[in-house]
Amino acid sequence: MSELRIIFMGTAPLSCPSLAALAKQPAFKVTAVVTQPDRPKGRDLKVQPSPVKELARQAGLPVLQPPNAHDAEFLHELRTHAPDLIVVAAYGHILPPSVLELPRFNCLNVHASLLPKYRGAAPIQWAILNDDAETGVTIMKVDTGMDTGDILTQRHTPIQPTDDSDALHDRLAQMGADLLIETIPDYIAGKIAPRPQPQEGASYAPKIKKEDGRVDWTQPARAVWNRVRAFTPWPGAFTHSGEKAAPHLFKIWQAEVVEDAAGQPGEILKADKAGIVVGCGQGGLRILQLQLEGGRRMSAQEFIAGHELRPGQRLG
Repeated sequence: MSELRIIFMGTAPLSCPSLAALAKQPAFKVTAVVTQPDRPKGRDLKVQPSPVKELARQAGLPVLQPPNAHDAEFLHELRTHAPDLIVVAAYGHILPPSVLELPRFNCLNVHASLLPKYRGAAPIQWAILNDDAETGVTIMKVDTGMDTGDILTQRHTPIQPTDDSDALHDRLAQMGADLLIETIPDYIAGKIAPRPQPQEGASYAPKIKKEDGRVDWTQPARAVWNRVRAFTPWPGAFTHSGEKAAPHLFKIWQAEVVEDAAGQPGEILKADKAGIVVGCGQGGLRILQLQLEGGRRMSAQEFIAGHELRPGQRLG
């Protein structure tokens, strides 16, 4: 067939490898990139473009930033592009029927989980938090629900002990891009039969809130370790020094489980160059890297050199 005309819709960093992959394919022509409006970000709340907008500009692709996907002017603009296919990856909004019905080959979505598990905004974080052994990516047809459309293809990957949400995000983003490029030609040729998502095993991965990072030391050490990994880099797993006069908040960047540690939840059991061991509901957690609020990220050894932490002190 002739060159496939594609509109790409995405906002978050997860979207970027898929856009980059589509733009490189000679059989595809990305006629426009749709992303959310520029937003205030950072401590100074400076208005910044989305990662997808920056990438589209670098590639010389037209960018559309409607206030929402229902906007009449935006819908008119989409129709002028006469897309054969719309590809969506971490756009941030559910699309209305007026958009879904526009391309002749429908809309496809790149989702960072093995659907129907972890529909929603934060599948990567929840997979780690829930101690899953594996996750993956799904290419699906978009419908009006929250990640409920028919599945085209999926690819699995183990969740490694070294994975935090940042590392797993990058791997899944690239996996999704690769699978997308493999899937589109077979889908267009009618070689893939879309299959409805089973109801069994369906779950929801809600958007992460800052408070989700708070450590509960009464949980088993493995659960605390998973929280550290799941919420790195944002919002970060955080706790307080527990000093009544001037408690300090700090973020835990890297840690490991100490199975044979025994002590009260939140009690510092050991603090030396190997790390800061804290008692949990079961076992202990050795903090390897941490960051005091307003300070820089440092190793436990560096932290101990400048901050008094003694066995017997409590975190919470």
